Amino acid sequence: MTLIGETAPNAGGDLIIDGSDAGFMADVIEASNAVPVIVDFWAPWCGPCKQLGPSIEKAVLAAKGKVKLVKIDIDKHPQFAGQLRVQSIPAVFAFSGGRPIDGFMGALPDSQVKQFVDRIAGQAPANEADELLAMAKESLDLGDLGGAAQAFAQVLQADPANLKAIGGLARVYLQGGDAEKAREIADMAPEGAKDPDLDSVRAALTLADAAPEETSDLEKRIAADPDDHEARYELATALAGRGAWEAASDHLLKIIEADRTWNDEAARKQLITIFEAAGPGSDIARSGRRRLSAILFS
Repeated sequence: MTLIGETAPNAGGDLIIDGSDAGFMADVIEASNAVPVIVDFWAPWCGPCKQLGPSIEKAVLAAKGKVKLVKIDIDKHPQFAGQLRVQSIPAVFAFSGGRPIDGFMGALPDSQVKQFVDRIAGQAPANEADELLAMAKESLDLGDLGGAAQAFAQVLQADPANLKAIGGLARVYLQGGDAEKAREIADMAPEGAKDPDLDSVRAALTLADAAPEETSDLEKRIAADPDDHEARYELATALAGRGAWEAASDHLLKIIEADRTWNDEAARKQLITIFEAAGPGSDIARSGRRRLSAILFS
């Protein structure tokens, strides 16, 4: 027989469980690193607990896995209730990322209980790897190669197959002028692995491989003959290999504007590679695609 305020065996599956002092660290603290956990401290003799119990269970089940509920009978398991300074019951605490973030005492109307559970369900702890990747990308955008390298490396220590971290660290070395090391890092990715960041740095490495080192003769040829598409293409390739994607795009667009089909559309194909190297959402790619469309559909 199940008392009102208690949880029927397996009623909520893994979403609602009866907790204990012995299992508190695993069921609440550690579990809240993956999904928020609500702890309901109650007792069989507590009238308001019998009112709150079914209400909070219903709201947790309605959240469909975005939050879990651990019910702890303080008569049997008083340790953590004492540590949290529970003075009266029912007492409800919400945990996320291993720490308490919210709570209330006493029975509340169903509508307020649902609002509380929904609010907690929307506060899933941030993924540490995602935070580090965001930090690394920001550092990279600011030109802080050391900070970016450190953050990407931290992700790879925990997850050596993280494609975004592999692509990001390879980008760091490429921007630092070490294409060989960048290629070594990119090759850490499993064969056939696909990821926009990894694809982008691979495209940049392809451009770097094809880039001629000397450009003065090419610039002279273009100055003498603006329609020397071969010289302009080779200059664009050199610029792209150095990461000067905007200048490279300008030269390729001039070729396309003058002769769309020159050399089996080599300029358009190289331009697409630049867009990929810069990143599909980059200003270089967005601006270049608009200009390319204007040329092709004019």
